[in-house]
Amino acid sequence: MRVCIVGCGAVGGLFAAHLATLEEAEVWAYDVGAEHVAAINRDGLRVTGRAEILAPVNARTDAGQIPPCEFGIVATKAMFTAEAIAATAGIFADGAVCSVQNGVGNEELIAEFVPRVIRGTTFPAGRVVAPGVVQMDTGGDTWIGPFEERPAGSGEIEALAQALTRGGMATGALADARGAQWTKVIFNAASNPLGALTGLTHGRLCELPATRELISGLVREGVAVATALGITLDSDPDALIDHAAEVAYDHRSSMLQDALAHRRTEIDAINGGIVRFGAQTGVPTPLNEAIVALVAAMEHAWTSQPPAEAE
Repeated sequence: MRVCIVGCGAVGGLFAAHLATLEEAEVWAYDVGAEHVAAINRDGLRVTGRAEILAPVNARTDAGQIPPCEFGIVATKAMFTAEAIAATAGIFADGAVCSVQNGVGNEELIAEFVPRVIRGTTFPAGRVVAPGVVQMDTGGDTWIGPFEERPAGSGEIEALAQALTRGGMATGALADARGAQWTKVIFNAASNPLGALTGLTHGRLCELPATRELISGLVREGVAVATALGITLDSDPDALIDHAAEVAYDHRSSMLQDALAHRRTEIDAINGGIVRFGAQTGVPTPLNEAIVALVAAMEHAWTSQPPAEAE
């Protein structure tokens, strides 16, 4: 099995390293970070934290240097999906490509470039702590299934799920993965941007009654949109919020990490996705609309305001 990870950062690095522990897997990675790629090729890809792995991965910044692959796993930030799959589409001319990204709308973009697409969602999270090194902060399951408009075959989906599970990333193959995906989207929309706006970890957000109530309000809007779309969630996002507060109290969400580094966030694919589907289905989403506006304003402030002078 030859697999290419598109975006070998935090989440992509976890998938690449776990798959590379399998004798039957030949793992390649495409990433635009030259220093990260060089370190992976020189020293291997190292995972620390909840897992300890040092795995051989063939990393490239030039997709033209990567051979054809049976499978792809796209793990870039959502705002880079189109650019990343356009650069790597030739690798998957006869392959199946799975998105494990945050938000909604990524599969539609991938389907413009490749023949067969797998809808996916994953809960493990981490961060790149040094070139070639990914720290795994949280565990959890991954769920994959066919993307309805350009589906991969059930045999392909099952083969990828089994390989990931054997590599240590517990993955289930579903006939319909929309419920799992939307559960994660709602979870992220209710917690990630609040962390980015306040600087609080997930556990600390949930300790404050006002922010915890706001989280529940955001969850209710997301659930209403999913219901209007005919999607049955696989679990209660509000209960997942409380569970995560216990097991990942000090976890900084990816959006908080982006905010601290003054990088663009995935707000448009997460809360923005709920707002767009809410508009399509006639479901009001005022809290999500407010969050999108606040995060957009925060991002604008990073580039439009001169630094404050000390008085």
